[in-house]
Order: sequence, then C-alpha cells, then structure tokens
Amino acid sequence: MELGGGSLAGLAGGLLGLASTVPYLRDMLRGRTVPHRGAWLIWSALELVAVASHGADGARWLLLPLVGQAAGTVAVFVGSLWRGVGGLGRADLAMVALAGGGVAGWVTLDRPLVATACVVLADLLGMVLMLPKAWTDPASETAVTFGLAGLGGAMAVLAADARSVELLLYPAYFGLANAAMAGVLVSRRVARRC
Repeated sequence: MELGGGSLAGLAGGLLGLASTVPYLRDMLRGRTVPHRGAWLIWSALELVAVASHGADGARWLLLPLVGQAAGTVAVFVGSLWRGVGGLGRADLAMVALAGGGVAGWVTLDRPLVATACVVLADLLGMVLMLPKAWTDPASETAVTFGLAGLGGAMAVLAADARSVELLLYPAYFGLANAAMAGVLVSRRVARRC
C-alpha cells in the first residue's frame, strides 16, 4: 500500500490523537489535572460512535486519527472516575442528557449531515461543561492536550478520503474546538499571572 498525502496525514493524526492524552494522563496521575467526568463521558461516547460511523461511511485513513483520539479519551474518562470532578449535579446531568440526544440523533438519523451536526452539538456541550472549570482554574487542565488534539483534528481533515461535508464537519469542528480550548487555558493562565 502506497502512502500518499491522506495516509500520511492519517498516520500523523493517529499519532497526535494518542500523544495528546499522554500529558493529560500524566498530569491527572500527579494530581495536577482534574478532568470533568461529564465532559469526558460525552467525548468518549462521541468518539467511539465517530469511529464506528466513519468506518461504516467508508472512511479509511481518517479512521486512524479518530481511533487514536478515542483510545486516549476513553482512558481519560476511566481515570476521571477516580480523579475527576463533576458529572452528578443537575446542570451536569442536563448537559449529558442533551449530549446523549445528540449522539442518539447521530446514530438514528438517516441524513449524514444532520446526524453529524447532532454530534458536533453534543461535543460542544462537553466543551461547555468543562469551560467554567477551565476558566476559573486553568491550571486544573493540561493545555498541551487540547493543542495537540487541535492539530490532530487538522490532520484528520487532511486525511479524509472524500471531500464531503459529512466527513469533514466533525474533524474540522474537533480541531477548532480543541484549539480554542487550548487558547482559553493558555490565555487564562497568562491573565492570572498578571
């Protein structure tokens, strides 16, 4: 099998997906990073469904970044059960339920673009769940994880086998959302030092 641009981007995205959670897991084990359980639950479910859905839609090299990211995300969620916060309050449960609706919409809808929009909304709700903690205590998150995930999303866009909106929407959103969260974390840390 010859490696072309899409396959190289897929390999790079897969490696970035796996590598992005290594610093997060390390910081979580050291007690520096405190994951939000609800957010990581949402992201784990979404990424597992994304792997299955994109695989069923015929994605090839795009699966590598998705599988790498999903493996790391599930590992963080499992760790968050012991070392995390959140997930049981009314607001947390409401957000998880809304995100669950997005996942259900993605799985059950027969229209790929609408289904993908549902998963983007669900993923965004995970970001919204984590944002207050990230804003008030940016040191409780590992910014490099979100930066690397943003790069992984960009590689997934480049790795997409087809240039369809359905296949590109989620990885493009994923890259932008994670880059934005990294920006929030870094800017809040800088602002707190001033």
